[in-house]
Amino acid sequence: MEFKVVISDPSTGLAYQKVISGANANKLIGKRIGDVINGTIVELPPDYELKICGGSDKDGVPMRKDLPGTVRRRLLLGGGIGYKPREYGMRRKKMVRGNVISRDIIQINMKVEKQGKVPLAEFFKDKG
Repeated sequence: MEFKVVISDPSTGLAYQKVISGANANKLIGKRIGDVINGTIVELPPDYELKICGGSDKDGVPMRKDLPGTVRRRLLLGGGIGYKPREYGMRRKKMVRGNVISRDIIQINMKVEKQGKVPLAEFFKDKG
């Protein structure tokens, strides 16, 4: 199993992508949106701390923080993650996924909570 992890750096406004597989990918299963993890799980130096902000599954269905578990549900949404209404007050049923990372998740979005000594730009410059 593997996850595409998108790491956003709020201090520079840049985002970096990394593919995580094997034992580190297994450590991410069961984590929730809002959890803070150590950087070693995504193969960064241990002084980094990352916060899970969201993700999407194999069909592109986004994860929502307010839906517990790993389920996929059709919710009546009036805005927020998964639906952007064209007019004020417009609502629609949309498919969304729960806030827990499972094997069906493909992409995980994270942001840097605590910077390390080495900037992310230097860490990722040789990889792309």
